[in-house]
Amino acid sequence: MTLDDGLAALVGTAAVAAHIAIAGSVTVHALLYKRNVGAAVSWIGIAWLSPFLGGLLYAIMGVNRVKRRAQRLRRDRLPPTAGSSAAAMAVDPLSPLEFAVGRLTGLPSVPGNTIEMLRSGDEAYPRMLQEIARAQRSIGLCSYIFRADEAGEQFHQALIEARQRGVEVRVLIDGVGGGYFWSGTYQHLKKAGVPVARFLHSYFPWQMPFVNLRNHRKVLVIDGCVAFTGGLNIGAENVEAGKPLHLVRDTHFRIEGPVVEQLTDTFADDWLFTTGEQLVSKAWFPKPEAIGGVTARVVNSGPDEDMEQIEFVALHAISCARRSIRVVTPYFLPPEPLTMALGLAAMRGIEVDILLPENSNHAILDWARRVPLRPLVEAGCRVWLLPAPFDHSKLMTIDESWSMIGSANWDTRSFRLNFELNVELHDAAFARRIIEATVPQRQLTIDEIDGDRLFIRLRNSAARLLQPYL
Repeated sequence: MTLDDGLAALVGTAAVAAHIAIAGSVTVHALLYKRNVGAAVSWIGIAWLSPFLGGLLYAIMGVNRVKRRAQRLRRDRLPPTAGSSAAAMAVDPLSPLEFAVGRLTGLPSVPGNTIEMLRSGDEAYPRMLQEIARAQRSIGLCSYIFRADEAGEQFHQALIEARQRGVEVRVLIDGVGGGYFWSGTYQHLKKAGVPVARFLHSYFPWQMPFVNLRNHRKVLVIDGCVAFTGGLNIGAENVEAGKPLHLVRDTHFRIEGPVVEQLTDTFADDWLFTTGEQLVSKAWFPKPEAIGGVTARVVNSGPDEDMEQIEFVALHAISCARRSIRVVTPYFLPPEPLTMALGLAAMRGIEVDILLPENSNHAILDWARRVPLRPLVEAGCRVWLLPAPFDHSKLMTIDESWSMIGSANWDTRSFRLNFELNVELHDAAFARRIIEATVPQRQLTIDEIDGDRLFIRLRNSAARLLQPYL
């Protein structure tokens, strides 16, 4: 054996040993920390079958580096109180839901709120800008997408003016959705002296959960008294009056009352995690005052939580439904337990309506959703396809008396990877307003699904395999 042959053999042996060590490390980590069996099997397979590359992908996309635990800055988590007694459960079929969500979130449902529905940026942006202009003490704004376009510039100016008149302003933008390589909004606000931060952002992948973990929350809190939340990002594509090339319709909400404290708490928690600064003064947390008749509670979810809270709330709600379930979402690729729960609800006679855009802005998700929709239609669920323009709303109602609104889509990413914020509301009048605002269009049938060509069915099934990563 020549020297070169010996060196090549040594290099080969070292490479094999390194591959075994890396793949073995991925295997051990996945076995210990991946709760989803499919995800664990997938990552282990990738690590062993793709030497070095598999380990690198797992390090970048498969490891949850967020060790934060959601800690309330101003109080301990409160157990549910009113409405959890056996007597109350016997009277109201949704009392078990109230009890379960309280146990799950550790937060009380609080009465005395008002809520107003706003359609797209045409209605929401003027109201948000108006409240920013009125702010006297504090403004907290978190957005997944915050563009530096015509719509975004109005917010830039309003926030800068608020800062100049002495209001405590804090702006948080997601590190990926807000522009990974460049964020015009971040640069503009920072240059103007507005405290702004990018959530989980770094140009070095090993310093952040690079692709997988995103802050998808959309929340604006003013003086700790008024809040806006829902599915609406900040960008010109959300304003129909501007006639954008790719119009996005959405639903946002203005909330006033004691539950704003919980929304502010969520923003303050994210700001603390990102910057290390605590927001605990009365400028952010004044004494809450009851001003309406809606009972509400915030439901947060994220990879730092011990349980998938929004997913579990949806499961509890489906199990408590007695008459009707309505789900409106731009993307539908939920975990298997939710798909099964909806199908079983329809089979026991519940009216289940699922409203989806006929075509979203993510073709692969549209392909993949076709697979879980078939058994749901077969079980008796009614799936309605909404024509263009693309509707980005995320809404849910149960029995025309309970609602859930917020930022979470009905897909695995929102339920298990993203940081999301939803609000549950116990109010029949508001639930009916949601139903009236979401009009079913064209119904998807079994014949239409079965009419797909073999190539289309193979494409859709292959796209479904990407569910853990979409």
